[in-house]
Formats: sequence, structure tokens, C-alpha cells
Amino acid sequence: MGKSKAPKPPDPRETAAAQTATNIGTAIANGTLGNINQMTPDGSLTYSQTGSTKWKDPLSGAFYDIPNWTATQTLSPAQQAIKDQTDAAEKNLATLANNQSSRLNDLLGRPIDLSGAPAAGNPNAINLPQYQQYGPGPTLQTTLPNTGSAQGTVANAGSIQTSLGNSGDIRRSYETNFDTKRYEDALMARMNPQLDRDRAALETQLANQGLQPGSEAYNRAIDQANRQANDARFGAILNAGQEQSRLVGLSQQAAAFENAAQQQAYGQMLQSGQFANQAQSQQYTQNANNLQLSNSAQQQNFNQALAAAGFSNDALQQMHQNSQSTAAANNTLKDQSFNAQQAQLAAQNAARAQYLNEMYAQRNQPINEISSLLSGAQVSSPNFVPTQGQRIEPVDYAGLVQQDYQNRVAAYNQKREGLSSILGGVTGLFNALPSDRRLKKDIKKVGKLDGHSLYEYHYKGEPGRYPKHVGVMAQEVEKIRPDAVSRDPDGMRRVDYGRLFSAGRKKR
Repeated sequence: MGKSKAPKPPDPRETAAAQTATNIGTAIANGTLGNINQMTPDGSLTYSQTGSTKWKDPLSGAFYDIPNWTATQTLSPAQQAIKDQTDAAEKNLATLANNQSSRLNDLLGRPIDLSGAPAAGNPNAINLPQYQQYGPGPTLQTTLPNTGSAQGTVANAGSIQTSLGNSGDIRRSYETNFDTKRYEDALMARMNPQLDRDRAALETQLANQGLQPGSEAYNRAIDQANRQANDARFGAILNAGQEQSRLVGLSQQAAAFENAAQQQAYGQMLQSGQFANQAQSQQYTQNANNLQLSNSAQQQNFNQALAAAGFSNDALQQMHQNSQSTAAANNTLKDQSFNAQQAQLAAQNAARAQYLNEMYAQRNQPINEISSLLSGAQVSSPNFVPTQGQRIEPVDYAGLVQQDYQNRVAAYNQKREGLSSILGGVTGLFNALPSDRRLKKDIKKVGKLDGHSLYEYHYKGEPGRYPKHVGVMAQEVEKIRPDAVSRDPDGMRRVDYGRLFSAGRKKR
């Protein structure tokens, strides 16, 4: 690899001068974009360039023309007429105020005469009321005489009957499985000989008519006879079923009769128990009524004693209330007298305050009139809307120059570090990573060293964010220096960097 040179640093004076020129150009452009003319119903606002100012850069000596701008605000014809009239009216009012102000010398030179003011009220002349204190309440009766004890228990009226005697078991099922086979067999034994005779007579009749077995008419007649025989047999079976139903009904009626008798016996025992309990309840009620009558008499005596004590206390309380009401009425009269004295004092002070306000009004009125003449209404100025001016951001030229220089220095240092990492580990590099081109990707040539091309690359399978390796391609080295190349068992080539570059330096 040929000897590389470090990047030349930028000239600070040239960078500063370029940055200054960029900033001045951006500032002039932003100023021009911000000067937006406006037109409103009350007037207009316009910007115009009125010359320029020469400015010299003290660092570079370059001259720049800085434009000067003038903002002109013009009222609409109607607002201009109002302003002219307002200016004339303000001049007249100012003249009148100037003439009237000469009166203030005499007015302010004389103090206010308060000799005729009404006298103020004297708070010391008011006598505070002496209130009458409330007396203590009467002693009330808080106990009652003994009116006897209330009876709290009822005499025993006997035990209540809670159980009944056994009235017999309830029958919960009856016979339903009756054998009607004999009835059915008897019907069949009576009916089958007749059916057989009818069948033989039918076959003889058909033969006499010349109908042979197997013909359609013969089969139809035989089939009709078979259906009639089956209907007769089904009728016998149905009759047997009806007989079974009759027997089941008789069994059901017998069970129902037995249960009705059991129910009747149970009802009689239940009525007997209820009669006994009603007699016991009647006796208990009579005992309770006697107890209640006794307690009612005791309660009546207690209520009479309570009413007598309440009547006595009410009388005492009423007498106490009368005494308190008298004291409250006397205190109210004293309050009325005190309030009348306060009202008289307030009336005296109000009369004096009114007199003083009139005196101050006479003194302040001329001053207020002159102040009013000096303050006039102002003409309405145009209301200009806020504009959204455009802005050009200045270019950081100095920063860009410095960043470019830093990038070039970093690239230079990275190349030097890559070369150093290659030459710094000459010993033992024979067993380093293989240098076969087939194992590499993202290959880029970066220079030469001792006549051998150097490349930047990633090994296949490495993520792209990993730093790149720097080295040679084994296939290229093998053509020039086969002694510095070896092969692994899988056929991949390796380069002995120590032999390759040390041998190269010996040749020089």
C-alpha cells in the first residue's frame, strides 16, 4: 500500500468568511420574506426599500450591501377624515382647558371652610343598657309513688296434645297383573272350529266356481278370508284385555276403600286432639285475661299518679316562663332605647358627611372638567392581521466544512488502524480465519501493500452491522506466492500473512 497522507485541515478564515456571507444572504432573504404588505378596510401597511447600508466584514475585508426598509401606514379616506376632525376637536378642547386652568390658581389657593359643617355625633353620650338577668327555674317533681307491681306470669292451663294414635297403614299399591290367558284361550277354542269350517266351505266354493289355487281371483278370496279370521282373533284378544281392565278396576276400588277407612280413623283422632287443645287454649286465655285485668288496674293507678305529677310540673314551668318573658320584655325596651341613641348618632354623622362631600364636589368639579377637556377620543387604527412569514434557515457552512474534515480524518485513521491490525499480528496468522474469496461478501478494494491488493469485506453469515475485515484474497496470492497459501481439508485456502509480507519486505 502506498503511503497515504492525512487530510489537510480547512482554513479558519476562509470558512468564517464563507459562513458570514451565507448568514448575511439568509438574513436578507428572511427580512424580505417577512415584509408582507397588508390592506384592511381601515387602512394599509406597505414596505418599501429605501437604499442600503455598506457593511465591511472585519475578518475578510469583504463589503456587503444591507438593504434598508421603511414601513408606511396609511389610513382609509373615512378614517383619515375622522382623524382630522379628532385632531381639530382635541386642539379646541386643549385651548379651552388651558383657559380654564387659570381659575385653579385661585381655587386651590383657598382652603376648604368647614366652619359651617354640622357637628359629628358623640359616641360617649350613648348609655349602654343594663339587662335584667333570668332567674333559676323551679324544682320539678321527678319521682312517683308506688302504685303496685305488675303481674308477669300466667297460670298453667294444662299440656297441649302434640301426637295422634295409629290409624292404620295406607295402601299404596293394588294388583294389576291378572292372567287373562284362559279367557282368551276359551274364546279361541270356540271360534277356531267355525273359522276352519268357513275356510273349507270357501275353498269348496272356489273349486266349484272353477278357480284354481294360485289364480288372482282365488288368492283374492283367500286373502279376504284370512283378514276376516285375523279380525276375529284380534277381537278375542281385545275382549281378554277388557276383562283384565275390569279386574284391575275392582282391585283399585278395594284399595281406595281401605285408604278411605284409614283416613276416616285418622280424621277422628285428629278432631279429638284439636278439641283437647282448644279446651287448653280457652283455659290459657281466661288466665291471661285475669292477669291483664289486674295489670290494667295497676297501669291506671300509675297513669293517674303520672298525670298529677305532670300537672304540678306544668304549673311550675308556666310560672317560670312568665317570669322569663317579663325579663325579656324589659330587655327589649332597653335595646330599643339604645338603638334610638345609635340612630341619632348615625344621623348626625351622615349630615356632616353630606356637607363635606358637597364642599369637596365644589372644589373638584372644575378640576374634573379640565381633565375631561384634555382627554379626547382616539381615531381607530387599522387592525393588521398577524402574517405567517416564510423563513429560510441559515446553512451551517462552517459546521459542514469541519464535519467533512473530521470524516476524512476518521477514514484516514481507520485505514491506518486496519493496516496496523494486519501487520501487528504477523506471528501465528497461519491459523487465522481463512482468506478464500468464496467465504467473503461485500468485497471492496481499498489499496495495495507490497504489490498485493487489499480489500474490505464481511465473512458470509456475519450481520452487515459488524465492522469489516481488511485482507487479501487467497486466490490472487496463490498465483504470485503459492508458498504463502495453504489449503484446509475442505479445500478452503488460507494465507500466511507473516510469510507473505515479511518475504515481500526482504525483496525490497
